[in-house]
Amino acid sequence: MKKVKLYNNISKKALEAFPDTYQVGDDITNEDAIIVRSAKLHDLDYPKNLKAIARAGAGVNNIDIPECTKRGIVVFNTPGANANAVKELVIAGLLLGSRDIYHGIEWTKTQTENDNLAKDVETQKKKYAGNEIAGKTLGVVGLGAIGNKVANIALRLDMKVLGYDPYMSVDAAWALSRWVQHKTDLKSLYNDSDFISLHLPELESTKGMINAETIAQMKDGVKIINYARGGLVNEDDMIAALDSGKVALYITDFPSKKLAAHPHVIATPHLGASTAESEENCADKAVMEIMDFLEQGNIVNSVNMPNVNLEMTTPYRVGVMHSNTPKMISRIADTLGQQDANIENLLNKSRGEIAYTIADMNSKPDADVLEEIEKMPGVIRVFVFNH
Repeated sequence: MKKVKLYNNISKKALEAFPDTYQVGDDITNEDAIIVRSAKLHDLDYPKNLKAIARAGAGVNNIDIPECTKRGIVVFNTPGANANAVKELVIAGLLLGSRDIYHGIEWTKTQTENDNLAKDVETQKKKYAGNEIAGKTLGVVGLGAIGNKVANIALRLDMKVLGYDPYMSVDAAWALSRWVQHKTDLKSLYNDSDFISLHLPELESTKGMINAETIAQMKDGVKIINYARGGLVNEDDMIAALDSGKVALYITDFPSKKLAAHPHVIATPHLGASTAESEENCADKAVMEIMDFLEQGNIVNSVNMPNVNLEMTTPYRVGVMHSNTPKMISRIADTLGQQDANIENLLNKSRGEIAYTIADMNSKPDADVLEEIEKMPGVIRVFVFNH
């Protein structure tokens, strides 16, 4: 019986994909895997049996990635599963930022006792006159699953679209419209954009990337949309730019005490992926990732281990997480061969200092052989999978 522990509410429909051989719930102990949304796991007392954690969403800031890697725990996320939900909110942000809909609605709500409302509307609406987004330039920073969708739909809204992403994947390149103009440096994108939309993870290299220096490279009156991560923006520098008018509007999904009440900030309460469809899509993907790993040892969409995906055609599979150092593969294969077992398929992938090797076998590996592999210098963890 495989055990999966749930943190937060996970879509019940998605959980129905688990067969009867799984025990799933929020009160599980000594679990094989965890599915989590936003709960913070940094202080988690890791069960010895824990093999995998799946984040039903893209960001994994709530998981201690280095500690999981050290223990040989695979951490998955679900990139792209919430892309449509965030894309739609970004487009809403574009419209809110261009037309002063927000303040117009606020004024209307104060007019419940106004008998001359119909007449006053005609006068008042001039205060909320905005601009159309057609013909304006949108700079999309980060062309992953979400940025790609935003760029493509902005073109259909008659915007000129600039894109920047030095690490764009092949799949993302295929999905991106050829009419998106690629920029090779951010300064050029900043100089030319009326709107800038951020679609990046928060890393050491991206934290605070929108700051006084980079804002100075932007057009006067630029409008910045951030539905990616709050930490991408230096809040003090943003407030100074809003106060001076350099930035006309900051539209964000990450309110803070500093930003929430600012007159030139439109802040939503982290609504990006908060749709029923998105939560179900993320949960579906997380469940599939967990099952594929626990049953076949395949790793797809991991943030800390190499991605390895090989159809299991033999009764047994041995998976070994180890340091990415010379001769490890041959040592593993030679040790498995001690029991005169034939390795039908062998696949190795690496990611930085970590590697993962899977060996498919027709006979069950001996416990002594597995123990010998576990004791090899550089080996982090050994798994056995069987049909």
